[in-house]
Amino acid sequence: MSTDALCDAPLTEVVASLGRRAVSARELVDAYLDRIERQAGLKAFITVTASHARRQAAAADRRLVRRDSAPLLGAPLAIKDLFMTRGVRTTGGSRILRDFIPRRDAAAVSLLRNAGAITLGKLNMHEFAYGVTSSNPFFGIARNPHDPSRIPGGSSGGSAIAVVAGLCAASIGSDTGGSIRIPAALCGCVGLKPTYGAVPFDGVIPLGWSLDHAGPIARTVSDAALLYAVLTGQPPKPVRRPRGLRIGVLSDRLLRPVERGVAAATERALERLQGAGARLREVALPELSMSVAAQLATLRAEASALHRTWLRSRPRDYGRDVRLRLQLGALAPASDYVLAQRARERLRAGLRRAFEQVDVLALPTTPVTAPLVGERKAPWPSEPVDGALVRLTSPFNLTGAPALSLPCGLAGRLPVGLQLVAPWGAEDLLLGAGRLLEDASK
Repeated sequence: MSTDALCDAPLTEVVASLGRRAVSARELVDAYLDRIERQAGLKAFITVTASHARRQAAAADRRLVRRDSAPLLGAPLAIKDLFMTRGVRTTGGSRILRDFIPRRDAAAVSLLRNAGAITLGKLNMHEFAYGVTSSNPFFGIARNPHDPSRIPGGSSGGSAIAVVAGLCAASIGSDTGGSIRIPAALCGCVGLKPTYGAVPFDGVIPLGWSLDHAGPIARTVSDAALLYAVLTGQPPKPVRRPRGLRIGVLSDRLLRPVERGVAAATERALERLQGAGARLREVALPELSMSVAAQLATLRAEASALHRTWLRSRPRDYGRDVRLRLQLGALAPASDYVLAQRARERLRAGLRRAFEQVDVLALPTTPVTAPLVGERKAPWPSEPVDGALVRLTSPFNLTGAPALSLPCGLAGRLPVGLQLVAPWGAEDLLLGAGRLLEDASK
């Protein structure tokens, strides 16, 4: 396989090729950097660290010659610009932090470096992760690699673009209301939001303390599993497909409306899972009906609290959409936040009851495919794009349960994502279920 072709290969294949010295880390870094330059119009990156990556590649090649062992040795990755990187600016996608150069790495970045990963740069995102379009007013409008007239989703839009366009072997993102899973679904790759707290969030610019998660965005389920193991300090292991998997198909009102093409692709994916031996069962989770309001009240309060100093001293330095969200949150009564936490506990309890009946839940990741850049309304006139895109993902930020988005087909020419949700701490089961669909789709 040529070096350029390897840029489109899964992370596990990249690591294997480096390990048997079929390619050098330097050759691979140069190939990715060439692609990054050629695909600059997608606006996937805020900062490209070419010289730094080449130095890391030279060090990785010396270790590969010595037959050193590390799970990601020589693999070129890219980092969402919300994660602090020592000596490399970390903007959070904002003008406010345009010149901020951290003195330390985020814990997740340290884990990747310790595993031998090379970092190619920092990825574009919605400002301060507070939005789902990644139309960044300061660093460029990020564009979907399947159709540049459409959004990639967000807030980890650059992370998904970079993976799908072959600009890095894999990436990491953050997820407060769907920000890993939404771009994975809209761009056509795999995104894992682990159990709350499973991946350390230290050194990541927060948005909502009780909602923030960090996790991988990658080409395949095995790639996501490898990154998840590194990010949680575990030894990597093969993803095993579960037998007799019981899948709960959610039937609640929150799932409607859904674009016809999304519904059809989801239905075909469930049929493939059933053909692979899974048992499907319709499951009701009526507590989902309160999740949208609870997520909104929780996030608005926590985000506005985090940004209160800058919001008072330099409000005009925010992009208009993020400033408006923060200002609305600052006006919300404390009683809304308290009531949201009560609703949150009821949702957690309902989810626990659902997992007494099934092993995992299945539903679309997003009810629509990638909207056009600048589009404000989903295909039905009653729902704004922002609300539509987080409607099916945000409940699992509230609960903290692990959720995986993986490609399940196309609607028209645009990717559709299937979301699988598992009990807290059951990432192995979740990834195994994803692998079951992945294999059944080949």
